[in-house]
Amino acid sequence: MMAPRLSFAPTNDTLVVMSDLFRLDTGTGQPLVLLHGGFLDHGMWDDQIPALSTRYRVIAPDARGHGQSPNATAPFRHTDDLAELLRHLGTGPAILVGVSMGAGIAVDTALEHPELVSALVVSGAGTSEPYFTDPWTNETLAAWHSAMAAGDLDAAVEAFTLLAVGPHRHLDDLDPQVVGRLRRMTRGTLSKHTADEPNLLLPVPDAWNRIAGIDVPVLALNGAVDSPDHLGMAQRLTRTVANGRAIAIDGTAHYPNMERPDLFNKALEEFLRTAGQGPVSPGWEQRPPR
Repeated sequence: MMAPRLSFAPTNDTLVVMSDLFRLDTGTGQPLVLLHGGFLDHGMWDDQIPALSTRYRVIAPDARGHGQSPNATAPFRHTDDLAELLRHLGTGPAILVGVSMGAGIAVDTALEHPELVSALVVSGAGTSEPYFTDPWTNETLAAWHSAMAAGDLDAAVEAFTLLAVGPHRHLDDLDPQVVGRLRRMTRGTLSKHTADEPNLLLPVPDAWNRIAGIDVPVLALNGAVDSPDHLGMAQRLTRTVANGRAIAIDGTAHYPNMERPDLFNKALEEFLRTAGQGPVSPGWEQRPPR
């Protein structure tokens, strides 16, 4: 495997403000972009990058305001940052793989910059317009928002980490190493922000009503015990697009790539081998990886 290239790449804010977006860039071949979840960073893909970079050029950026990328200084959209990065690298069209927020960015990019996207893999999200009705999800998010508003970083990290568990388990049910990685990434990103800073993130309009126009293959690769809201949004996406399929990895929730990287990688690589080769085979989406 080639040594990873860690660098800062020039990219544009929506309002023509230049900044630097941190990325890991390794391997050769078809470009494969790994997009991390909200308040995490590219380190959530540590179990995927070595395996995938033997066959793909793997690009794993830190989104603006996350990890080692700087905070926004003007209104921006994550999808435009990603599009500018891919154009700078000359790597489109690329396969986009995203978890949670990263999945929303991937879908947004298929809508706003379709020429840069050849396939989508999403986990725990449908678009960048999430909606939540499940009581557990709303209670967990409320606890996180409350801690952030109070400036209590420790409580905010713990509340946000609970999203990894899902409504049917406890934090002790997760591998302590996974929990430790999540806490470190979340603390690193949350510590870059304050409750009173302006929200400069611009929405991508009307995403749900536009997803039927996505014509690239789409896989929803979910954690089977994730919250009903996260599962439902991902499944809604795959039912709406022209070529969508959904599978679930048993015993995992919001971050299946971290909990069971063996099964996640196997399912992802199977999809990558077959993406773009025609309609979805009947029943494929019912067969979880083993």
